[in-house]
Amino acid sequence: MVLPLFSSWWWVLSGLLLAGVVPTRAQTADTLRQQPGAPAAATSDEDRRDLGDVLTYFFPRLRPAARDTTVTLESGHRFVSIIPVVSYTLQTRGLLQVAGNVAYQKPGANISTLVSALAVTQNKQVILTATSSIWTPDNRINWIGDWRLMHYPQNTYGLGTRTSTRRGVVNMEFDYLRIYQTMLRRILPNFYGGLGYQLDYHWGIESTSDGQEVARISGYEQGITGSSVSSGVALNLLYDSRGNAINPQPGGAYVNLLYRPNLKLLGSTVTYQTLLLEARRYLRLREGSGNMLALWSYNSITLQGTPPYLDLPSTGWDTYNNTGRGFIQGRFRGKDMLYAEAEYRFRITRNRLLGGVAFGNAQTISEPATNQFEKVVPAVGVGLRVAMNKLSRTNLSIDYGFGFDGSRALSFNVGEVF
Repeated sequence: MVLPLFSSWWWVLSGLLLAGVVPTRAQTADTLRQQPGAPAAATSDEDRRDLGDVLTYFFPRLRPAARDTTVTLESGHRFVSIIPVVSYTLQTRGLLQVAGNVAYQKPGANISTLVSALAVTQNKQVILTATSSIWTPDNRINWIGDWRLMHYPQNTYGLGTRTSTRRGVVNMEFDYLRIYQTMLRRILPNFYGGLGYQLDYHWGIESTSDGQEVARISGYEQGITGSSVSSGVALNLLYDSRGNAINPQPGGAYVNLLYRPNLKLLGSTVTYQTLLLEARRYLRLREGSGNMLALWSYNSITLQGTPPYLDLPSTGWDTYNNTGRGFIQGRFRGKDMLYAEAEYRFRITRNRLLGGVAFGNAQTISEPATNQFEKVVPAVGVGLRVAMNKLSRTNLSIDYGFGFDGSRALSFNVGEVF
């Protein structure tokens, strides 16, 4: 049975995210520069502390000179944060990762960021990722990149939301190259349009279940074995008033509309078309408070054709692998996906060295037999934030989520989840 009530509130939430995104006057959401007339920050930059301050306090000889807290990103400096991470997740088991980011700011522009990570896991996975958002002076052009190279054995559970982690599990081992690169040009303040190219190339695909080779999954044959290519043009419209994508501040908003036709002419295994609509909103609930409510809606729809299996919308396979906290990556998969999340962000220490979050999310995937949304799968969780760099406002994010199907998952991020 289709859930008409669910469909209604889902688009109401998306509408609330979109409402108020385009202000009556252009605003710059610069996290390091307070707007005239804006309420004073709960904690001034001079009072903030990060891991560098802790290191200097306990080991003063490791740093020959104290950092100049008057230096800002606008002065042309580049700030680099690098941290090794040892963790455990359901899809990787033990994981050793080196993650870092670079942040800098051109005159009159949003903060440019490059986030990269190299990881090896107990499941013999090797993962190299680099995501970027580079702004030219005065925000005239935004270069957006998402590059990945992976060797990635991973379980998959079939299509739709009525699957199980105990029955019908298929292990897919594959190598993966992703190249997404888009150039956006400013049309109006905070509003951009542009073109890009997106490539998803999977090769060496081997699917097995209980030691037996699998040629189809739930009747789905495309991209189960061998290789698959999705190659297409990206037609992109973007509204972004966040200023700092690493740690957006209250008042910022983000809306991304991306249409992607994948064509055999460009090397695709099959021809198909997809549409992505993503919206984010950041709200201060109480005047003068440094705490805030962040909202996120992520919706991926197949407009025409049949994508290869590994290119279908799936839990945790968005740009930053963050949808569906509380579930194993790839837990739900289908031709269409709707996702919504709310997160309350608050400080634990007055100097913002430590912060916390509480979050809840819900996702639904179209069912293979009906192509309808029939079931909503929620999750909740909590997280810790540790300030890595107070000038770029970069946090180490550590989250633990609980899915309502008995799933649970630990996740790490450099920067906020969204």
